[in-house]
Amino acid sequence: MSKNINNLDLASQVKINKTRFENNTLYFKRALSVLELAKLINKQPTQIIKILKREDMNNDTVLNEEDIGEVCIFYGFDFNKEVDINEKEVFNHIDIVDDPNDLETRAPIVTIMGHIDHGKTTLLDYIKKTRLQQKEVGGITQSIGAYQIKYNNSPITFIDTPGHEAFNNMRVQGANITDIIVIVVAADDGVNKQTVESIKIAKQTKLPIIVFINKMDKPNINSENILNQLTDNDLMPEEWGGTTMIVKGSAITGMGVDQLLETIILQSEMREYKANYKRMAIGTIIESGIKKGLGAYNTAIIKNGTLHKGDFVIAGSSFGKIKIMFDENNKEVKDALPSTPVMLIGLNKPASSGQKFIVSTDERQMKELASKVNEIEKQEISFNNEVVEGHERFNVIIKSDAYGSMEAINHLLSQIKIEGVDLVVVSSGIGGISESDVTLAKTAKAIIIGFNVKPTNDIKEWAKKSEVKILFYDIIYKLQDEVMEMMTGALKPVEQEIEIGEAVIQQIWEHSKVGTIAGCKCTSGEITRKDNARVLRDGVVLYKTKIGSMKHFKDEVAKISNEQEFGITLEKINDLKVGDIIQCYKLTK
Repeated sequence: MSKNINNLDLASQVKINKTRFENNTLYFKRALSVLELAKLINKQPTQIIKILKREDMNNDTVLNEEDIGEVCIFYGFDFNKEVDINEKEVFNHIDIVDDPNDLETRAPIVTIMGHIDHGKTTLLDYIKKTRLQQKEVGGITQSIGAYQIKYNNSPITFIDTPGHEAFNNMRVQGANITDIIVIVVAADDGVNKQTVESIKIAKQTKLPIIVFINKMDKPNINSENILNQLTDNDLMPEEWGGTTMIVKGSAITGMGVDQLLETIILQSEMREYKANYKRMAIGTIIESGIKKGLGAYNTAIIKNGTLHKGDFVIAGSSFGKIKIMFDENNKEVKDALPSTPVMLIGLNKPASSGQKFIVSTDERQMKELASKVNEIEKQEISFNNEVVEGHERFNVIIKSDAYGSMEAINHLLSQIKIEGVDLVVVSSGIGGISESDVTLAKTAKAIIIGFNVKPTNDIKEWAKKSEVKILFYDIIYKLQDEVMEMMTGALKPVEQEIEIGEAVIQQIWEHSKVGTIAGCKCTSGEITRKDNARVLRDGVVLYKTKIGSMKHFKDEVAKISNEQEFGITLEKINDLKVGDIIQCYKLTK
């Protein structure tokens, strides 16, 4: 297949937009104050305040996009919110216009979504005739995988999105590169939290949605309940007069799977998904990481064009010539056509999940662009590193096998809130745990969290000598639970006073050897010999001390109960008066 010389000069598309008013149109990229807006559109601030009808508004009041739009509409102006297209953003503004005569049919890209354990992976497993779900840990798919199959000679590419809530960002990215969304709902469980979340994401994309009601082979199933739940979430079934295609079946027995595939192909034929096979490739990175013996890998789906071994690829701050390409069956390929999932070896580092990529012939320009993107990414890195004064710090270093997992862990840790302790991600990266990670952990007094990575024996020994703790996980929600426990353990014990009894002083005796003896009556609770005590006079705490001795009549006692009278001495306290209150309490941590 011959390459088309079409090339994208991304560097020339970098631009910084300015807030301005021209040709009767307001262009803005941020919120504006009343005064700023008034100056731009040549109006008085009082006029804007009158239009918006807000009593508390003044010249400095900040207007959101809706406010600005309302003012523009009132005066008959057009308005347009713009974004700065810097070196990083330019990848999201790739605009390709192909000659319709160059377009050919491509396979639909289908995203599988749904709640945990509703059968997404089992469904793909049945379609592929493999045992994919047995390779995953904890019953949850830990990263996005893409697979292409053929049904009646029609290729279909599937993206499997993880069900755990921590992977929400990855599900969104999966939806951004897909053509059709299949939402799997278990008939015996119904529409649950992740199902609703997946429906929201799917609705936002405005893509065709197919619902596969799974586990219909189980006894006593009432699919009408599922249809009602789907309708409640704005997915009206076709059989009820809506537009949502429903397929009922079982991923275990294969019931309904052929109908699902036929429905996907029907949708694909109606939508006429096409691509230019002769142009340079563009697409999206769906997963990345480090593999032993191969180095950095990037799993991608080709959206348009054909990718060839030896092409120069840039994906954000990652770049390089493709040395090897593998398909989903781990077979080496030389070319990757539109809608094809492929693993790329040759980029200098893993790219972020969801990152767009292009092929370019201008290696020098693309390397410069990647360098600038790298600088932007460094400035944008923002972990949950806010530390409140007086709070304990819990420092962690994260190392993961894949970019998607690392992002999910960072997201999950940022959601943890433990009163009195702040989690600080000192460093986060892909690959094995290194000596420098241990050194950094020692300096920062941090623990190292390894997700699907293990250190060598030398690194383990270095960590032991450095007194650095390394923890290993392969299930993300187990990691979250244990980090929460450790953060709680990082809190310094707080002593709390638990009041257990109170007495009022009725008489005072002075004793030459013992000191002041107070004749008291217990008015609430009970008082024991080992208690701590505080003396209150007119509601003010005068002293905190311990009980020296207690007597009931002439007998030494260890405990006095409510309404009993007794004599008491307090350690190092003689300034006592009739009417003083003695409160007794215990200290707990």
